[in-house]
Amino acid sequence: MRDEADTAPGGTLGGDATWRTAMLVVMGLLGTAVLAALIVTLAGANRQRERALKLQTHSYQVMIVARTLSGTIARSEASLGRYVISTDKRLGQIYFDQWRQAESEIDRLAKLTADNRSQTRTLDRLRAAYQTRGDELSLTALSTSYGKNNQALARYYDARNAASLAEIDRTLDQIIAQERGLLAKRTGDAMTAVDDASRIAGILGAFGILIVLGAIALGWLTLRAVGDRVTAEADATLERERVEELETAVTAATSELRIQEAKLRQVQKMEAVGQLTGGIAHDFNNMLAVVLGGLELAKRCVATDPLTAARHIDNATDGANRAAALTRRLLAFSREDALKPEPIRAGGLIAGMSELLDRTLGDAITLITRDESDGWRVRADRVQLENAILNLAVNARDAMAGRGVITVATGTATLAEHEIDHCNAGDYVSIAVIDDGCGMAPEVVERVYEPFFTTKEAGKGTGLGLSQIFGLVRQLDGEITIATAVDQGTTVTLYIPRDLAEERRSDVADVPSAVVTEQATLDILVVEDDPRVLAATIGALDELGHRGIACDAPDKAAAILAGHTGIDLILSDVLMPGQTGPELIAEIGPRFPHIAVVFVTGYAGEANAREFGEHPVLRKPFTLTGLEHAISEAMAADRPAPSEQIAAE
Repeated sequence: MRDEADTAPGGTLGGDATWRTAMLVVMGLLGTAVLAALIVTLAGANRQRERALKLQTHSYQVMIVARTLSGTIARSEASLGRYVISTDKRLGQIYFDQWRQAESEIDRLAKLTADNRSQTRTLDRLRAAYQTRGDELSLTALSTSYGKNNQALARYYDARNAASLAEIDRTLDQIIAQERGLLAKRTGDAMTAVDDASRIAGILGAFGILIVLGAIALGWLTLRAVGDRVTAEADATLERERVEELETAVTAATSELRIQEAKLRQVQKMEAVGQLTGGIAHDFNNMLAVVLGGLELAKRCVATDPLTAARHIDNATDGANRAAALTRRLLAFSREDALKPEPIRAGGLIAGMSELLDRTLGDAITLITRDESDGWRVRADRVQLENAILNLAVNARDAMAGRGVITVATGTATLAEHEIDHCNAGDYVSIAVIDDGCGMAPEVVERVYEPFFTTKEAGKGTGLGLSQIFGLVRQLDGEITIATAVDQGTTVTLYIPRDLAEERRSDVADVPSAVVTEQATLDILVVEDDPRVLAATIGALDELGHRGIACDAPDKAAAILAGHTGIDLILSDVLMPGQTGPELIAEIGPRFPHIAVVFVTGYAGEANAREFGEHPVLRKPFTLTGLEHAISEAMAADRPAPSEQIAAE
């Protein structure tokens, strides 16, 4: 019995030891498992935090790039607007570069959002709107490059309300809004992951000293994670503040840039005026010397030698006509004068330009002209065509380093449909400029018509010459070809459709001296604010056998018309104080529709040409023949008879 009694306690102690050992083993295993679970939990929390920070940074990058893209597009369109207004080629280049930069920013935005299908679809709409917008703005840039300023301005203002611009802004706002939503969701997920890690650490802390130590370590790591999250939020707040500061700075810089641009435009205007004044002073002085000298000599011998006096007067008249022609060319150069398409004989055009080409190209260039056009004509604006040929000749001179032979040849060609690019079948006049210069490589020829592309050194070429010539030829329904090879010279040939219509004159002042059909004496109201011009016009009408009625202000015209019921024609200046000629006629015309109208102007930019309507326009200075022709044209137009007007009233 004692043995059994002694054995029982020993067995109990042994069982307790075994149990405690087992518990220690279990506790050790549990502690190890808790420690492992704690390590895994903390590692997962860190990974979630790092991923959240990366995603937050990614979202901010997307929003910053989107805002930068919006600013780049706005600056590009602003540069285009300044280019349309000032026609400064450098502003056109800035517009081109910034628009290309916007495309690279779209590509960067595409890379950043490649992992998001929704953003990718939105970006596809953005890219399509950008391409549409680029096509619209390219038309405006090309119109400016071709010298069509009015058309370019109209297209630019229409483009401001285009659907493509609204689509770009709407798409960018959608991209930013989607990224903000993703940012909020990702921040919430990160905070949830940290909270879960903290809760698991609290549960594991109830498992003894090892678990407590693990909980302390977990708590410490958790606190560090929370601190990192707070730091990340602070960094994000700082980043947002920096973005806002950047937007404010960009707005301020844009405002300052506009002020500086306005000042620069004013300086450029003053510089252009100085250059223009200095450049034409010599020619005008020569012409005025002829006019004043001729008149003085005529005055001295008018009584003693009428024939000599008449010869001096003819010389003075010739000098005045040359001055008037120079003024018209200056207006055409500034593009204030309207384009005047006219039938032009190609051979005569080149012959008339020979002296100008010789002076422009220099003594080291030998110029050869060859006319094989058989008298064929083209219909084009003379100034545009002359500038195109002069531009080609200057390019040829530059290709020969200022020394060599340039040939300008005219000819005829009968082309089949699409024989040269997209040409129509028919007869064409060819104008070729041939040089023996350095020639061009094939990769250069492929880009010669691109606006702003040039192989010349910086500051020596705008890259617009050939693109403008290309636009001119296409505008005339013609084609252009380039035959060239390296070190074998270049031949640029313009093919312009032959004009078979009869030659017509579009300007009353350019009508040649001819016999005008005599007509009855007319009562003519002359509205002119300059007293000297008014007196001269009245004298000219008297010389033609008409009765001139003077009116020195447009606001007096209605009263004079009411007091003189027999007035047949109104001869009105265009630009006058208080009211322009077209405005005057628009006001009184409905009351006197039976009275003919002739507008007189010395400056084509004084009024919109459409405001002249169908009324003849007489350019100052005018001759007696030109005045009589304008009166005849106005009187020949269809109008209601005075009796019909009275009956209608």
